[in-house]
Amino acid sequence: MDINALMAELAQYIRLQEEAAATVEALKDQIKAKMAAAGVDTLVGAEHKATYKAVTSSRVDTSALKKDLPGIAARYTKTTETRRFTFA
Repeated sequence: MDINALMAELAQYIRLQEEAAATVEALKDQIKAKMAAAGVDTLVGAEHKATYKAVTSSRVDTSALKKDLPGIAARYTKTTETRRFTFA
């Protein structure tokens, strides 16, 4: 298969993926709306269970750390390298 055919096929599957993702988000929004209307954070169906709860997390504010304690921030900063594939 030549590169143009490969790219065309990839573009087609990306469109399908985006359409499926939009459908998934719309269904999630409908379920969340039903949960809000019922005033619950958990719904149980015949085969599935949905929860929509607040989650609390703590993270380091790296911008403030770099500003206030640049030496410590530099000492604990780890540089990594990854490869990113983009397709447009």
